[in-house]
Amino acid sequence: MESFRISSVRLGAFYLICVTVLSRSEVDLMFPPQFSLKALCKFCDLQSTSCDGTGTCRSNCSITAICPDPEQVCVSIWRRNENNNHTLETLCHDPAEPLYGVRLDDYNSTTCVMKERKVEEGGLLSICSCTEEECNDKVLFTQLPGPTVESPVAAVILLSLLPLLVLAVLVVASFYWYRTMHRRRRSQSEWEAKRKPGMKRKKGPGLDCSDACAIMMEDDRSDSDSSSTHANSLNHNTEPLPIELDQLVGKGRFAEVYKAKLKQTQSEQFETVAVKIFPEEEYASWKNEKDIFSDIDLKHENVLHFLTAEERKVEKQYWLITAFHPRGNLQDYLTRHVISWEDLRVLGGSLAHGVAHLHSDQSICGRPKVPIIHRDLKSSNILVKNDLTCCLCDFGLGLRLDNSLSVDDLANSGQVGTARYMAPEVLESRINLENIESFKQADIYSMALVLWEITSRCNAIGEVKEYEPPFGSKVREHPCVESMKDNVLRDRGRPEIPEGWIKHQGMSIVCATINECWDHDPEARLTAHCVAERFDDIEDELDKLSSRSSSEEKIPESLSVNEGK
Repeated sequence: MESFRISSVRLGAFYLICVTVLSRSEVDLMFPPQFSLKALCKFCDLQSTSCDGTGTCRSNCSITAICPDPEQVCVSIWRRNENNNHTLETLCHDPAEPLYGVRLDDYNSTTCVMKERKVEEGGLLSICSCTEEECNDKVLFTQLPGPTVESPVAAVILLSLLPLLVLAVLVVASFYWYRTMHRRRRSQSEWEAKRKPGMKRKKGPGLDCSDACAIMMEDDRSDSDSSSTHANSLNHNTEPLPIELDQLVGKGRFAEVYKAKLKQTQSEQFETVAVKIFPEEEYASWKNEKDIFSDIDLKHENVLHFLTAEERKVEKQYWLITAFHPRGNLQDYLTRHVISWEDLRVLGGSLAHGVAHLHSDQSICGRPKVPIIHRDLKSSNILVKNDLTCCLCDFGLGLRLDNSLSVDDLANSGQVGTARYMAPEVLESRINLENIESFKQADIYSMALVLWEITSRCNAIGEVKEYEPPFGSKVREHPCVESMKDNVLRDRGRPEIPEGWIKHQGMSIVCATINECWDHDPEARLTAHCVAERFDDIEDELDKLSSRSSSEEKIPESLSVNEGK
């Protein structure tokens, strides 16, 4: 027994010696210490937020901090004050301790789900906590916060209001039924009156317009004008129109465009229309274009004429219905055709008049009108009518410059459009938000590029090259914003205007106008109204130049005669 004790003591001593000799790191490896990781959370003081208490939103906190204690978790606190302003606070907190008099009970969650809590001061706030890294940056609201009503009180209020609610629903339903039936009967009688035998359709300027931003490839037909003219006289219906889709004629980023047949009441005849169909997920684009088209003061001979908009809930689609015109968009037309000097005047002048009407604060009748900016002017968003005038279309990115718009609203409208046609200030995101004219000036730059495209296909300049979009082969087919920045901002590049163009007196005026419209300084650019006036006056200017040159040629002859005398 004694020898066993001695052996045990010796073994213990040997173990102590070994531990002493081993390095500290080796000991740590053999016997790892107990430790806890500290949380990594968003940590910002009380700040304003765009979170409205519904759905999911971000804190927009730019500060990330390591919590001081390993027991602490990430917390977000949302409040709404009496002025309906919202604030959000992000921090670290130990769930064992109360926060604003509230105990955290959901801190083991990996997501930050807001719960409405009543604090000691009698107010309400929404609070959430979680343990994942920076999990308090993304907060989720399950319901709109607000004062709760005790269930007995709510039941009494609902019971007392129920008869009034039922009565109101019946009144509204009766009124709606009456208006619908009355409008349908009136529409029917007007339609039948228009279709009386022997009644001739009239064709006139400003009525023949084309479809919404389609890439039309169909050949022109003699009856297209008359059908489109009659379609433009239709009233808007409260029910879907009897339309049969014919063929797909165009496809863009947000929608597809179909040539369609609008069936006539109690007849086998039909009118040709265009239908622009948006899928369910592009509702916002459809609504924006519908709202712009719904402005009665938008109507103009150089702006797409609008028939009606429909929500096709069964198909989960949204429709815009317009008159149909088969010539197609300006880009396709210039690709297939070389134009004359007179064609250039008509195309360019009508384009300028259309943009001038959009930008104007007065309608063609002189009434006050909300100015509209297109924000995506390009040759594929301009349609060519049968009389070779232009018709503006595709207002999915358009913006009504309403007086109610704040600087924040304008700033949130974003950098939109097609990169190839973006003005320098749009590419650089430095539009002057304090001045709505800045947005119009960006449209003018885009219009200048379209005028250059028209001019490049005019046979008045001599040899005409194949169609090329602005900047041609200098950039890719679909250039990005950064690529256009290199060309437009760094190199101050613009499409080339060869010397041969300005030898023609009229073309010289057009080229000078283009140069002024795509000036790098937005303030130096012409207005659309000024460009339209220049095209209107261009014939008079040519007459003046012609008479002046004739006088100059005669002066030497008279001098030589006098000298001979």
